[in-house]
Amino acid sequence: MADHDVSSPLLQSPRSDHSPVVITIEDDVAGPNPLAQNHHSHYNNNNIQCNDSGNPFWFIGSSGISVPGPTTANPFENGTPDINGVYEVLKIVVCLPIVLVRLVLFALSLLVGYLATKLALEGWKDKQNPMPVWRCRIMWVTRFCSRCILFSFGYHWIRRKGKPAPREIAPIVVSNHVSYVEPIFYFYELFPTIVAAESHDSIPFVGTIIRAMQVIYVNRFSQSSRKNAVSEIKRKASCDRFPRVLLFPEGTTTNGKFIISFQLGAFIPGYAIQPVIVRYPHVHFDQSWGHISLAKLMFRMFAQFHNFMEIEYLPVVSPSSTQKENALRFAERTSHAIASALNAVQTSHSYGDLMLLMKASQLGQGNPSNYMVEMARVESLFHLSSMEAVDFLDKFLSMNPDASGCVKLYDFLRVLRLKTCTLSEEIFGFIDVDKNGSITFKQFLFASAHVMKLPSFRQACELAFAECDTEGNGYISEHQLGVTIRPAIPDLREHEIHGLFSLFDSNGDGRVGKDEFVACLRRNPLLIAVFSPMLVYKNLSEAGNRVLEEIV
Repeated sequence: MADHDVSSPLLQSPRSDHSPVVITIEDDVAGPNPLAQNHHSHYNNNNIQCNDSGNPFWFIGSSGISVPGPTTANPFENGTPDINGVYEVLKIVVCLPIVLVRLVLFALSLLVGYLATKLALEGWKDKQNPMPVWRCRIMWVTRFCSRCILFSFGYHWIRRKGKPAPREIAPIVVSNHVSYVEPIFYFYELFPTIVAAESHDSIPFVGTIIRAMQVIYVNRFSQSSRKNAVSEIKRKASCDRFPRVLLFPEGTTTNGKFIISFQLGAFIPGYAIQPVIVRYPHVHFDQSWGHISLAKLMFRMFAQFHNFMEIEYLPVVSPSSTQKENALRFAERTSHAIASALNAVQTSHSYGDLMLLMKASQLGQGNPSNYMVEMARVESLFHLSSMEAVDFLDKFLSMNPDASGCVKLYDFLRVLRLKTCTLSEEIFGFIDVDKNGSITFKQFLFASAHVMKLPSFRQACELAFAECDTEGNGYISEHQLGVTIRPAIPDLREHEIHGLFSLFDSNGDGRVGKDEFVACLRRNPLLIAVFSPMLVYKNLSEAGNRVLEEIV
């Protein structure tokens, strides 16, 4: 598996796909800008013409983009989202009395387990150390209740292959994640310390139970939280008195047919890992918790005669001497072992793709899978967060994509408040790598992220604001913006300037400060091209020095 196919926000690496861009001062009397000469560019007062390749972002160091083709893989698609077929309908009708009995068993088991857990936790304050033995013995009641819960869901027997390795050999266990059922099984089988999202702590009953497992909470969107989680994983894995640590490195559930990119928290400490795989053989009912509601999935489980589940403990994967310093390679080997045992396809999707899928679905898109982009690859290339990608999706969906998820030039320009001209067509053409007259979200995201992450982008934003702020009072007006961008977009009318200014004026007070200006360009990085006439002849080093001072 290639390096860019597996990535994680837990392990950041510097970009290597772009070298720094240095733009030097050249006085007008000394001759034309050598950068402009190198790119065969020229400007006049009425229009802007870019380099021969038609790249409107060459002035900040862009050499164009390459966008991978679309993928038909959807790791989050449930195979039986609806109740179809006479057999399945009749089975549900026949099982309705059983559903009621199972529901009562589920509720009673959850209640008894909750009460036993509350008793085990009563008065326990030193939760940084392992749970005392007598408290663990009380937790056996909860573990038995968890097996009853599995029974209520139709898992009357569970097939096992292999066995857990001793904790001293493999202190960390990783598993593929298909349904909410696996954590219940592992709680019963291994009683491990788990790594879970902070939001799980607030789940009624369940939050209390997982606290008894000395859970390691992590906020996937907080870098400091991820670092703390890795430190806790290492601390608890290194002490034999703690239970083994269980992680689902995919970070979310899939349909079991794919293995998506692994987060690296389990692999950074450098301890031996035992991979475990779970399968749910089925014909009529897919038990995966993909893009389907929890209530619907639980009802379908209750309404089956029997649900099949298989667990297989794979051989321990140990880091080599070199891989102790390379968590990415260690994760790749483990991911490959799990994918091979499952006969599953490995992809570069991540939890970020599920966020995009759900966002597109919430906004009524007919085929929300069109908007998945294999976020692990995007994060690796551009260090773009999932939240930033969702913001770009919001912008793209406001362009009214068609049923195939494509946007035409008119709608693209409407949302960016640009008029049809040479520059705006070149911006669109920069994104339209296939040259078919329309753009996809993946192309829009790659282009926006590419421009925003160029080393000179922030410097260009700083200098563009300074050029607009002709009065030097720290704000720009609608008139000043219009004067600045007219060399790039000819024949601008007053209402067109007002429309573009409204993008920058987020609070509607009629003036735009520097922070407001830069924030708008980060939300709409492609708009930096409209400031290119003045930027290509100006020096970015002064703005760059200011940025460096802020960083230091």
